[in-house]
Amino acid sequence: MSTTRSTTSSQAYLPDPRNNDVLVYINGEFVPKNQATVSVFDSGFVLGDGVWEGVRLVKGKIVSFDLHINRIFDGAKSIELDIGVTKEELKGLILKTLEVNNMTDGAHVRLMISRGKKHTPNQDPRFALGQATIVIVAEYKVIDKSKKTGIKLYTSTFRCSAPDVFDLRLNSHSRLNLIQALIQAINAGADEALMLDPHGFVASCNSTNFFIVRGDELWTSTGKYNFNGITHKTIKRLAEENGIKLFVGDYTLAEIYTADEAFLTGTLGGITPVIMVDGKGIGAGKPGPMTAKLSELYESYINN
Repeated sequence: MSTTRSTTSSQAYLPDPRNNDVLVYINGEFVPKNQATVSVFDSGFVLGDGVWEGVRLVKGKIVSFDLHINRIFDGAKSIELDIGVTKEELKGLILKTLEVNNMTDGAHVRLMISRGKKHTPNQDPRFALGQATIVIVAEYKVIDKSKKTGIKLYTSTFRCSAPDVFDLRLNSHSRLNLIQALIQAINAGADEALMLDPHGFVASCNSTNFFIVRGDELWTSTGKYNFNGITHKTIKRLAEENGIKLFVGDYTLAEIYTADEAFLTGTLGGITPVIMVDGKGIGAGKPGPMTAKLSELYESYINN
C-alpha cells in the first residue's frame, strides 16, 4: 500500500470564492449555502433513498439538458418516487437557480431528489410524509487543466454490481460500495478506482465511464454493469460519426495493460486521460492522439 495519497481526480476543479455565497434551492426557497439544510428525518439522509443528477453549464447552455432530465425521471419512476413537478417545471427550477446566482458559464449543478421527510427514521417508504425533497446546488466549477496530463487508476476488489443487486443505471444517493472502491484506490496511491464486473471483465470506474484505445480502435465495455453515462454515450456517438472504429464488448485487465491509450468520461470532467493503471504505464505514459482527437470533438460539441 502506498503511503502517498493522491490529491487529484477526474472531477478536480479550480477553487472559486464566489461559491461561498451561492444560493441553494430547497423545496421552493433559495437559501444561502451555509444555511442550506434538510431534516434528519429526510429519506435521503436516513437511507440514501433518492436519485440525483449533475448538469454542466457552458456558455449559457446546459449540456444534454433533456437527456439528464429524462434520466432522473426514469430513475425516480423506477423506485416509485413522485417528484411532484413535471420535466419542464424541473428544468425551470434549475434555470432559476442559475439565474438567481447570476451564472451564465463555467458552472455545474447538482440536482438531488429524495422521497422526502419521514414520520420516523426507518426503511419502509410508506412512512414518508408524501412530498419529495428537491435540492438544487449550483456552483462555479472550471476544470483544473492539470488533470489533462493524465491520472492514475487502481483496480479495486469491489466490483460493479449486477442490476438485480444494485442497478448502476440509477443515479442513487446510496453509493457506499463505490466510495469504498475509491478509498481503496486512494490508499494505494492512485487517483480513482477502476472496477470490474461480477465476471472479472472491465466495467467502469467509481464515478465515471472508461475507454481504452488499441491500435485504431476505441474500446469500451458492454454497459451491462456500468453507469448509464450520458457523456459515455456522446463519445461513442462522436466516434462513430467521425469514422473511428468502435468496439463495445467484454475485455480484461490484460488488454488495458497493453492498450495504447485510456481515458475516463463524465459530465463535469468531460474526457480525462489515464496514464497508469495498477502501476503500469499505459502506452507512452502520456495522453495520446486518439484521446486528443475525441477531446476536441467533445469540446466542439459542448461549445456549439
